[in-house]
Amino acid sequence: PHHRRKVATAAALASAVEWYDYFVFGIAAALVLGDLYFPAGSPSAGVLAAFATFAVGFLARPLGGIVAGHLGDKHGRKPMLVLALTLMGLATTGIGLLPTYETIGIAAPVLLVLLRVVQGVAVGAQWGGAMLLATEYAPEGKRGVYGSFVQLGVPIGVVSANSVFLVAGAATSETAFTAWGWRVPFLIGLFVLALAWYIHRRVEETPEFRAAERALAEKERSEKSSPLRTILRGHLGTVLLAGGSFAVNTATFYILITGVLDYTTRELDMKRGAVLTVSLCVSLTQLVLIPAAAALSDRIGRIRIYAFGAAGIALWAVPLFLLIDTGSLLWLAVGTFVASCFLSIMYGPQAALFAELFTPEMRYTGASLGYQIAAVFGGGLAPFVMVLLLEATGTSMAVSAYIVGLAVVALVSIKVLAGRSRVD
Repeated sequence: PHHRRKVATAAALASAVEWYDYFVFGIAAALVLGDLYFPAGSPSAGVLAAFATFAVGFLARPLGGIVAGHLGDKHGRKPMLVLALTLMGLATTGIGLLPTYETIGIAAPVLLVLLRVVQGVAVGAQWGGAMLLATEYAPEGKRGVYGSFVQLGVPIGVVSANSVFLVAGAATSETAFTAWGWRVPFLIGLFVLALAWYIHRRVEETPEFRAAERALAEKERSEKSSPLRTILRGHLGTVLLAGGSFAVNTATFYILITGVLDYTTRELDMKRGAVLTVSLCVSLTQLVLIPAAAALSDRIGRIRIYAFGAAGIALWAVPLFLLIDTGSLLWLAVGTFVASCFLSIMYGPQAALFAELFTPEMRYTGASLGYQIAAVFGGGLAPFVMVLLLEATGTSMAVSAYIVGLAVVALVSIKVLAGRSRVD
């Protein structure tokens, strides 16, 4: 029991620091990166370029999931998690030290994109490793709860990233923040390397992987099939359905934490600090809702909870932007809080649900690919699509329609997945 708690804590911390490093880029993209690294053109063009760079990180995530999934299914969950944390720490620190366009010209945006790609590979590799460390150590009947410890890394990362940006903004003038204050949150990300060292030294491989490894060792080498080949040949449909089921969650989440930040400060003239504070407070509520939804899924089933969250997102998409468009901080808080509740209801059981779709010898690969497909087609493109829709239509209802469309895809995917979920 003590070792289970230690592993669950380590997995949650790994997820939190990894997502912190990832989210600081999204906040910086909405606030300063467009002007500093893509200065040509209109303000909206600069933001589009910054959000496109934000999306590049998501496009790299499946690569991280594929490579780490393949190696993690063959050689263990822990080594891939340590590698992912190390890559993220180095890339985030590199962004914090990167000169701007004014200093080194075109090399600045090129290097920014490359470092964002490394971040994407790292976070694509991290989620599967952290999730499996937690769920494969879980006692019987508590896989949902243990999986939620890793999911808590997202709101913890958001709260931490927003808090550090709030402090950096409050401690510096507008000029100083643009000149150097925005770099501080990135440089703090270097501490992820200390956690990587701790996991490498103190955390053992999961018992389920060790059992699967022993079973594979009894077969002839020639009979072995790579996890990726096994997934592509016999389980690609499940991977795509998993991605389709979760894209609405990642899209809505990134619209709330980056797209809405840009929209409210640039189009509605709301104060940056006030909007960041709302985002921070809403994320704090997820620390309660995510484990509660996960625990309920251990009792009444993953699919039922998961589908309820997706339906709620669909129903709330229009009221969400009607409230945001009032320009009132109170209604912004109400709108994003309710949306966040539905996101948490989906997110709580998601780790355990994805783990239960695949057997241990291909679980890292299958679960990671499903998650990262959702990240690419949902989260990564969402802020970019939001700006394009607003520019093209002039109304936020176009963004609501985009969310509803993704929710319909999710509900159809969940309906099909209901017959495929397996419990070890």
